[in-house]
Amino acid sequence: MVDKIEEMKLGMINSAWEQHGVSLVDGLKKTKELGFDCVDIFEDPTEPNADGRIATIKETCDELDLPIISVVGVSVGLVDFNPSVQRFHVERCKRYLDMGATFGAKNYLLVIGEYIWQKEVIPPEEQWEFAVENCKILGDYAADRNLDIVIELEPFHMSLVNTISEMDRFLTDVNNPAVKANIDISHMVLSDSPPESLTCLKGRAGHVHISDCDGKVHGDLPPGRGVVQFEGYMQAIKDLEFDGAISLELEYAPDPSQIVEWVTEAYSSTDRLMAAIDLRK
Repeated sequence: MVDKIEEMKLGMINSAWEQHGVSLVDGLKKTKELGFDCVDIFEDPTEPNADGRIATIKETCDELDLPIISVVGVSVGLVDFNPSVQRFHVERCKRYLDMGATFGAKNYLLVIGEYIWQKEVIPPEEQWEFAVENCKILGDYAADRNLDIVIELEPFHMSLVNTISEMDRFLTDVNNPAVKANIDISHMVLSDSPPESLTCLKGRAGHVHISDCDGKVHGDLPPGRGVVQFEGYMQAIKDLEFDGAISLELEYAPDPSQIVEWVTEAYSSTDRLMAAIDLRK
């Protein structure tokens, strides 16, 4: 960790484009054209055609001078009660980390799973321990590749890590310096985690997601379209003084034909929020 960060980068997750009919390469080009500093890549390295797409992503981003800051993956099987399923997902996560190393990324954003059967069949402590032990393994693998794993906070009732306090507990139990927190501002609002709760993540944060919501359900809206009061969260993130990026998460825009306008609006509003506290010049 560096002593002080004067400026963070502004990025976005590339999945916003392909969900709405914009091709892989065109989406990356548009990301650069709009002024983003970097990009997060949502790509499954275990798909049959993944090698070709990974090569295309790297070549395109190199040509555009668009750094890849993060690779994004969901691996709920890490907390499955079947050991064989857990082992499969550990190996799958390692493929994501290999892909991140190929891209020169800083981190692998990992969404872990949920408690099943309403916590009534398998003791929740056992599922928690599945996640802890598997993330210890993956943290060591990440460190060998000069990467961090950043854990997503999912603001859903049965998610293992669904509040900042549970994030604090999880990182403490994993106790691996390569396993850190992703700060998702919208998810914090939905889980009633105030800005001041971020102080417990000092030295343990690695990445940020930003989007808006209606305060009730998951939204992934451009900042300004919902009820999130961003200023306090942005200042709290700045006060953590870590070397990372703030990445827009824009999923499932209501009008796919207006996706360029949707992303442009989100870029502009986020840029203003960052500039207001000198988080991005």
